[in-house]
Amino acid sequence: MKLEPDDVEIDEVTVPGASAPVHVRHSASVIVPAYNESAILAKNLGELYDYMLTLDHFDWEIVVVDDGSNDGTGDLAEVFAASHPRVRVLRHRTNFQLGQALRFAFASCHTDYLVVVDADLSYSPDHIGRLLHTMEDTHARVVVASPYMKGGETTAVPRFRKAMSRWANRILGLAAKGDLHTLTGMVRAYDRRFLRTLNLKAMDNEINTEIIYKAQLLRGRIVEIPAHLDWTAQVSEQTERSSKLRVSRSTLSSVFIAFIFRPFMFFIVPGLVLLAMSAYMLVWIVIRMVQDYNLVPGESGISGAFAVAYTRAPYTFIVGGLSLVVAVQLMSLGIVALQAKRYFEELFHLGSSILKRVDIEEDV
Repeated sequence: MKLEPDDVEIDEVTVPGASAPVHVRHSASVIVPAYNESAILAKNLGELYDYMLTLDHFDWEIVVVDDGSNDGTGDLAEVFAASHPRVRVLRHRTNFQLGQALRFAFASCHTDYLVVVDADLSYSPDHIGRLLHTMEDTHARVVVASPYMKGGETTAVPRFRKAMSRWANRILGLAAKGDLHTLTGMVRAYDRRFLRTLNLKAMDNEINTEIIYKAQLLRGRIVEIPAHLDWTAQVSEQTERSSKLRVSRSTLSSVFIAFIFRPFMFFIVPGLVLLAMSAYMLVWIVIRMVQDYNLVPGESGISGAFAVAYTRAPYTFIVGGLSLVVAVQLMSLGIVALQAKRYFEELFHLGSSILKRVDIEEDV
């Protein structure tokens, strides 16, 4: 089933002679990436479909992306789609990972809004309606389901996984602009036309952070809503699933992504700290030399005072000198990184403008 978008992106239009604005009916695609989910797919798709039937405010479809499963997930999805008219299945011959699966789905959809959900329904289906209504009410480009913001919650999430996820998002939140609490989560709603201008490249889970980063570059509005991440079914499930629940992003990977957001945090800030340290040691050396100047016999003068100060605390000279050298190098790298980042942003804005123009021409 292929749903064509409206030619306008506004929520209400004024019709001559009408007493009030007429509401524009939006369309939405619910994207479900699936890899080796045969144990739960049919049941969860049924729950998802039943919920979508209650959203009569939208024209909708469900798009299942079988990312090269080897346990019959794709066949089960095809069987479900055959008896449910608003469901279609996209299939990869091999496993290309999440980023490629999502980009495949994004390219195949022609609706106004795109909503991505987990096949395990760790976020209950009612999150879809909340995401879509928030898109309409706020005119946001991206709406994120956030279990870590005020009002959000988690249930039965393994302690290690939860700790890693929280720290990853805190690190990214410090680096990213705005007050975002969940940058790695997959459950979101997107404005399709805006998403298309981002020119996404990531192949795996990092696509979620890439979208946030590039959306911020284009100053697209990003809104978070409180969400409930519930792993009760996953923890209590008796049937072993082929697709293992895993941490979406390690802290190390998050640090790397945070560097892309704000490289100065990793170069200039440490450089300034080391520079302050070396300056403190330099002041200490000067003070010691002044104190020892009159105590040095003969005509050795400043060089003698320097020798005495070095003899008393050689480590101060070594650490101070090394700190100064490293500080200068870090700050130089920080300046180069900021220049490279600005150059990338200019090219990205240019490419996004071209993609937006192509998208408008295709819609017309």
